[in-house]
Amino acid sequence: MERREIVAVGGQEARITWLVAGDARLVLALGHGAGGGIEARDLQAIAAALPGDGVTVALVEQPWRVAGKKLAPAPKTLDAGWRDLWPALAKKGLPVVAGGRSAGARVACRTAVELGAAGVLALSFPLHPPGRPEKSRADELLGAGVPTLVVQGGADPFGKPEEFPEGAYELVEVPYGDHGFAVPKRAGIEEAETLRTITDAVTQWTRTLRE
Repeated sequence: MERREIVAVGGQEARITWLVAGDARLVLALGHGAGGGIEARDLQAIAAALPGDGVTVALVEQPWRVAGKKLAPAPKTLDAGWRDLWPALAKKGLPVVAGGRSAGARVACRTAVELGAAGVLALSFPLHPPGRPEKSRADELLGAGVPTLVVQGGADPFGKPEEFPEGAYELVEVPYGDHGFAVPKRAGIEEAETLRTITDAVTQWTRTLRE
């Protein structure tokens, strides 16, 4: 079952698209990146797959996106919006996993402990700007403070799997995937297979949080 909810955030409107599991034992909240919305292929695949496994998915659109703006605000504004949205995500009384792709993954990591998140799902975590490995954001990931799963494209210019530091998190590689998990045709891997790698990893990981 899908439904939408408008949430007031700092005098603006955010939007949650709920994909509700009939026997939900967990809520997975997913924020979008700085350059796109909830239409991202990985977010949509997870939203389609997880409710059938007892996980309600909440696709969260930050106010700037709902307002039709093209540029995301500063990180502190994104964090504030996520904090203001959290009561709506937690109102069902179920454990909530904070998640998102790219910039949304950073928000989830930075706020997980203070909000009491059951875990963090980081899709395409932007470990550094392309070509600037010295500008590492590893401290955000390593500081998440809760069970964390990173799903990363093998060719992501924002950080390939082998660039990630050791830490208390799990990492699943999506072979040949770029920052949006697109795979070049020469790799011979169908999009459906790529998306299945992502959804299988997330499904298995969320099951461990319910054990």
